Amino acid sequence: MSLKDTTGDKEAVPAKEETRKPKKPRRRKSAARPESSGPSAKPGPGPAPEKPAAAPEAPSRDFVMPDVARLAINLVHAANLGQKAARLLMQNDDSKSDASHAFHDLQRVGKTLMDVAASYMRNPAKIVEAQTALFEGYLGLASNMTRRLLGEDVPPVAAPSRSDKRFRDPDWQENIVFDLMKQSYLLTSKWLTDRIRTAEDVDQHTREKADFYVRQMANAVSPSNFLFTNPEILRTTLTTNGENLVSGMEHLLEDIERGHGHIQIQQTDMSAFRLGENVATTPGKVVYQNDLMQLIQYEPMTEKVHKRPLVIFPPWINKYYILDLTPDKSLVKWCLDKGYTVFVASWVNPDARLALKTFEDYMFEGVYAALDAVEKATGEKEVNAVGYCIGGTLLASSLAHMAARKDTRIKSATFLVTQVDFTEAGELKVFIDEEQISDIERQMHEKGGYLKGSTMASTFNMLRSNDLIWNYVVNNYMLGREPMPFDILFWNSDATRLPSAMHVFYLRECYLENKLAEGRMELGGEELHLGDVKVPVYLQSSREDHISPYNSVYKATRLFGGPVRFICAGSGHIAGVINPPSSGKYNYWTNENLPATPDEWLTGATDHKGSWWPDWEAWLAEKSGPMVEARKPGSGKLKVLEDAPGSYVLVKSED
Repeated sequence: MSLKDTTGDKEAVPAKEETRKPKKPRRRKSAARPESSGPSAKPGPGPAPEKPAAAPEAPSRDFVMPDVARLAINLVHAANLGQKAARLLMQNDDSKSDASHAFHDLQRVGKTLMDVAASYMRNPAKIVEAQTALFEGYLGLASNMTRRLLGEDVPPVAAPSRSDKRFRDPDWQENIVFDLMKQSYLLTSKWLTDRIRTAEDVDQHTREKADFYVRQMANAVSPSNFLFTNPEILRTTLTTNGENLVSGMEHLLEDIERGHGHIQIQQTDMSAFRLGENVATTPGKVVYQNDLMQLIQYEPMTEKVHKRPLVIFPPWINKYYILDLTPDKSLVKWCLDKGYTVFVASWVNPDARLALKTFEDYMFEGVYAALDAVEKATGEKEVNAVGYCIGGTLLASSLAHMAARKDTRIKSATFLVTQVDFTEAGELKVFIDEEQISDIERQMHEKGGYLKGSTMASTFNMLRSNDLIWNYVVNNYMLGREPMPFDILFWNSDATRLPSAMHVFYLRECYLENKLAEGRMELGGEELHLGDVKVPVYLQSSREDHISPYNSVYKATRLFGGPVRFICAGSGHIAGVINPPSSGKYNYWTNENLPATPDEWLTGATDHKGSWWPDWEAWLAEKSGPMVEARKPGSGKLKVLEDAPGSYVLVKSED
């Protein structure tokens, strides 16, 4: 889940650079600057060189002449820091292993692209057609630029999408040189991806992999990523005499040191947040724990509460506090304010000792253990349950297991951006085939029996590399700026590890073989059939979700055996879920009918402004029983172990 999409929404990326806070000192500096370089307290324009008295002062967007001596000194210093960074990358303990896996990755990419190239080699007419298309595009661009030089106001031949933030600097449009570079790049990258999508006699998985690889390479070579082809970087370098590059290389060194020899890009100011202080602050107590989870029971916010408790199972790919991010974004607090007794599973951040923990263990030590604990804590045997992403997949599997055993303790189930049918599982399918799963399995074995948190984080970042990788390469390393504080990106950077046995089972059984949807998965001695799950189900999806696409989530409407309500929220995997009514953001769609396809459903759906949370709460309240006296943590048979957010969530992934 990241994200993992982490994170994963375009809304989860800070807005324009102009909104960033002035640069503050880093926690420590990797190297001191030479005195002659002139330390700068802020990114952006520095002292401009002196001008003749009669000359007007240059506008802030002018490409000013630098102090050549200071620029030369700073360029040399930045180069020295860059060399030190390169040495650290090559000297890390995992360099040989990483190089081996990188070589296998390159082999995989090369083979995939050669398979596509071979389809063109078998059809020379397609090669001519492709070359003609590219030539016509360049010819149109040349004509466009010529007309513009002659003073005409002409529309661009190639323009970035509205969500593409790389070319927002005005010079990408107003300066004909940078505009030409931008349009040439956009035209060429679109031509490349079109060639992948129109290749003949290529199987779908190979086509999807090739499309993904080409887009990653195109994103990497964008002119926005380089000093001399990005007007903002070039202008900043000239006006600060290269101070930005020195700061950027210092940032790079710190990120490598923090990543223990790997580049761990800082997406936000991590020092701005403290668990239990300004994130994960809703009052509660840990009332139960085992090897895999701590169960948090929250303090009631009302004198009366619904009789039936609410138990939430977040994903263990990330930490639970995305549901209790800040008081104004907390789904947990909002539910408490509505009169619910709320429990949340806080999953362990596993290490090698838990390498053999399985998906089945997560069911028994997660879902089943939580149900037993809730009954002891409140005296209530019946609960309503919520599952988020892979936590929802676990909940669905557990419900099918409980149906097989006639266990009826869960009376309703809410699934947040959850997939149970993985045939259209989005871009993550690019990483799923037997060869890649076997490679991941080998990597986990080499690293001690678990998947490193940084590996999963990198995977989710690649799904939106322009926003979650290259945006920060430019901001942190080229412009020399600090990333702004942002709570969602703080959570996204707080990575967790995954036990190898569980992770391989999940990838093979769900993504690769789709056994849960097809009724072929077995857990705890039972064959799982989602059609046997008769409890009311609320399915929430997000329209722009690239991790759990809404059309994939919709497939569950045909699988559960009881009444299903499906809604689709605006935005993506995180912001589509964490959207409190007070924010007034986004929208959601509802449709009482469940036609055969999600597109038909959306065509007939009603668009509502704002958050979907009230729609869900109205559905949930009907299934939560009468109001009773509020229960405080520790008042039942389970005693308080420690204060929320608990100790499991504090464990960091020092990969």
